[in-house]
Amino acid sequence: MIRRVLIGAALLAATTAAFAVGPGDPKPAEDVDGKYFDADGVPTFNIAEDGTVDWYTYSGFRRYHAECHVCHGPDGMGSSYAPALAESVANIDYYTFYEVVVNGKQAVGTGQANQVMPAFGTNPNVMCYLDDIYVYLRARAQGGLPRGRPAKKEAKPDGFVEAENACMGG
Repeated sequence: MIRRVLIGAALLAATTAAFAVGPGDPKPAEDVDGKYFDADGVPTFNIAEDGTVDWYTYSGFRRYHAECHVCHGPDGMGSSYAPALAESVANIDYYTFYEVVVNGKQAVGTGQANQVMPAFGTNPNVMCYLDDIYVYLRARAQGGLPRGRPAKKEAKPDGFVEAENACMGG
């Protein structure tokens, strides 16, 4: 029985590792009302040569520091309590990130189920801005976005305001 559990855990780990592919080329391929997407249709960042960031990256900075930094440390750098998400996002794809945030994560192989990260799937302060948080962390991981609040940002797009109002019930 223990052997089957260990084999099952090893297969699950190998399968998870096989699908946990990095996020790919972050270069924007499409701009939809100020929201950028890479060639695979995944939300991405846009940082101009003068350091101006797109609104979604800026929003992600704000939302990350409102909801995530308590555990994961400022600027996605990690803490003694939780891993550096700037490093994690460099090694997993958008869909894996999304799944972990929505459903949480449990420690496997500890002899009991331990919640490592709580699920945020019902928290509108996270879910309404999940793409923004991802884009910010992706910029930290792949785009050379320095630590701290971005000094320059694009204007808030109308599409952002509409989506925020719809999601937050405004």
